Amino acid sequence: MADTVIHTERPLRADARRNRERILESARAVFAEYGANAQIDDVARQAGVGVGTVYRHFETKEALLVELLREKFRLFAARAREALEQHGEPFAVLEDLLRRNAQTAASDAAVQHALAGAGENIWMQAEAEQQELVAVTGLLIARARRAGTIRQDVEANDIAMLMCGLCSTMGGKPGFDWRRHLDLVIDMLRAR
Repeated sequence: MADTVIHTERPLRADARRNRERILESARAVFAEYGANAQIDDVARQAGVGVGTVYRHFETKEALLVELLREKFRLFAARAREALEQHGEPFAVLEDLLRRNAQTAASDAAVQHALAGAGENIWMQAEAEQQELVAVTGLLIARARRAGTIRQDVEANDIAMLMCGLCSTMGGKPGFDWRRHLDLVIDMLRAR
């Protein structure tokens, strides 16, 4: 009979936990501004730690980007759960959620990069967080469908796909106004 060894991660020491939080705070700012072009050196400098400290917490720049993306998906899912608790016309509640999340993405180049197609590897590592967001979004859509205010054929994955497309119009591309594109997306979702 083979022994099974269960490995558990030890909790971080207080100083290591503070360093990790400073790194994430710095990374949010640096990646928000520079997206995929952000450098670990810049993250370390802004966090007030050495580059080695950053790499002890996140083995690669991609690992740091994945954690930031996970955070955003958790934020978007939390907002969706809050929206489920709101009273009001269901489509209007969903519309408000889409606008809030789009505004957050518009101010974060890393999110734009990730949502516009950062690569399958990054997506796969944030799959659990994405699935949570899709599930809660599905509940919001079902509520709007019952009210007859959203197209009957809209699914939660449609919203995810549309938001990814919207992110590709952000970032100051000449001739692209992401707010106009969002208005068009919302209008397209509305029941006729």
